Amino acid sequence: MFWNDDTPPKETILLDDVVDLLFSINCREIPVDHAHALSAALKAAAPEIFENSDIAVHTIHVASSAHGWERPDFNTDEHLILSHRTKLTLRVPKQIASQIQQKLHGATLDIDGCELVIGKAKSKPLSKQGTIYSRYIQCLEGEAEDEICFMQRMAAELEDLGITIKKALCGKTTLLHTPDGEMLTRSLMLADLSTEESVKLQHHGLGGGRDMGCGIFIPHKGIDAVENIGNDE
Repeated sequence: MFWNDDTPPKETILLDDVVDLLFSINCREIPVDHAHALSAALKAAAPEIFENSDIAVHTIHVASSAHGWERPDFNTDEHLILSHRTKLTLRVPKQIASQIQQKLHGATLDIDGCELVIGKAKSKPLSKQGTIYSRYIQCLEGEAEDEICFMQRMAAELEDLGITIKKALCGKTTLLHTPDGEMLTRSLMLADLSTEESVKLQHHGLGGGRDMGCGIFIPHKGIDAVENIGNDE
C-alpha cells in the first residue's frame, strides 16, 4: 500500500479524445473467464477496426447477487447470467467511435459457445472521479508472490505519465486463461487523484493486454472503501 497526503496544486488539462462506447447486447449468459474469447470474437467480427491498438475491451461484469443468484467463482467452467441492462463496453479514440458503432451494430459473436448479439451504442466520456480501479493488471515474471515488486513497477509507470501515487491498494490476483497459457493479473485501486490525473490514467491505462480488459481503470465508490479495505487486512 502507498499513502501520501501531500497534494500540490496543478493546472487542470483534461484529455477528451478517448470515450467509452456502451453497447446494448442480447446475450443470456457468458463464461466468467471470457476475456480472451470476447477479444477474439470482436477481432473476428471487425478485424480492420481492431488493428488499431488504442482500442480497449472491458470485460463484462454483473452484480454479485440478485434474486437468489450469486456470481460464481472465477474459472473457465462457470457462467455469468446477464440481464437486459448488461452492456458491452469498449474504450476507443473518439475520432473513430462512430465507425466502430456502425461496424459492430448487429454483429453476432460466439463467446465460447455463447451467442452475443450487439445492439446500439451510446458514447460516454471518461470519469472525472478521483478514485479509480482496475480489476486486472497484467503481471510480469516475478510479481506473482512479490506485491512490492508489482507496486514499484506501477509507481514507475505512473511516474512516466506524470502521476505520483498518493493512495493505492493492490488487490487479489486472478488468472485469465488464453490459448497460450494462463495470464496472471492483479487488481489495483488508486485514490486522491486529481481530475486531470484520473482522466489521463483512464486514457492511457497501465501495462499490457488492453484488448483483454487488462490495465483499464473505471470509477470506484470512494476513498472510504480504500481505507476500510486497508483496515480489514
